[in-house]
Amino acid sequence: MPAKQIAPKFSRTRKIAAIILLIAVAPTIFFAVRSYGSFRLLRSAYAAGAPMTSSVRAWMTLKYIAATYHVPEPALMVQLELPPQTEPNTSLKALADQTGVAPSLYAQRIQRALAVLSPDVRSDRSTGNSSWLGAIGDQVLTALLVYGYPALALTLLLGAIGLPLPDGVATTVAGSLASQGRIYWFWAATIAVIASVLGDAVGYGLGRLLSQKFLERHGRWFGYTSTRRERVQSLFDRWGLLTVFITRTFMSYLSSIASLLAGVTHYRLPKFLATALVGRLVWTAGYFGLGYGIGGDWEAATSFLTNLSVLVLLLALLAAAGAVASGRFAPA
Repeated sequence: MPAKQIAPKFSRTRKIAAIILLIAVAPTIFFAVRSYGSFRLLRSAYAAGAPMTSSVRAWMTLKYIAATYHVPEPALMVQLELPPQTEPNTSLKALADQTGVAPSLYAQRIQRALAVLSPDVRSDRSTGNSSWLGAIGDQVLTALLVYGYPALALTLLLGAIGLPLPDGVATTVAGSLASQGRIYWFWAATIAVIASVLGDAVGYGLGRLLSQKFLERHGRWFGYTSTRRERVQSLFDRWGLLTVFITRTFMSYLSSIASLLAGVTHYRLPKFLATALVGRLVWTAGYFGLGYGIGGDWEAATSFLTNLSVLVLLLALLAAAGAVASGRFAPA
């Protein structure tokens, strides 16, 4: 196609990307604030010894709180030091405004009050009966619960090579187990990083040993598809070795493809491993830290995870739209 016909098309694409970028800014900020707020309420619920109260929000009323958590309204008012004539349908935000504190801080006050009044909002971490881990039926994660460190190492090693295993979830589970004292956080995190980097090294070695023709024919076992290969190749063309870091952090689902291509193109092994190590440290800190912060109650973390997931998707959309709008990425 002549260049004069390509230019207008690309110009329109950049304009559309710019519009998407502007539209996505507001919801990204919104979900960033919601993610932060959800995380604060989650942590404060655990600090109060009442994980199930992490769902408390400023829009709720005293009557709704009392009914939801099975506490008497008068007892709740006494615990909050409210006058007896306080209207039960008053929202927490209104009460926060009356007392001159932020709604999030008043929600934390509610959490502490519920921890005193209702034993139902507490969980016994030593028994694991309310653990969110029990709701995960995947055999790999079950093996992690049963065998601990070896299962974690094998899952992350094979996941880094390219097998379709839940390595991110497994690392989050390991963080949760560490928060419960069932495994030691230092060894779990160290094993996660080492196993992942070893998997990256194996992938690099396969790229050096196997032919491009073999990868095209059998690479699906490592997640190697033509679409993914072209995507990672474009990253290498633009960012060089930094692609190894990017595909270990922000685009970890492409890490095995990047390892194979780094081997195929004969990137220097020491530089590849050093970059992969930095990326895996960041990746492990994120997933492991998330699991450690969540602790053992999945239901209490649902709001935070939902907001965080939407935030990550919006950030990816912003990054892609920004790249196209700036002209740094020309769509085919």
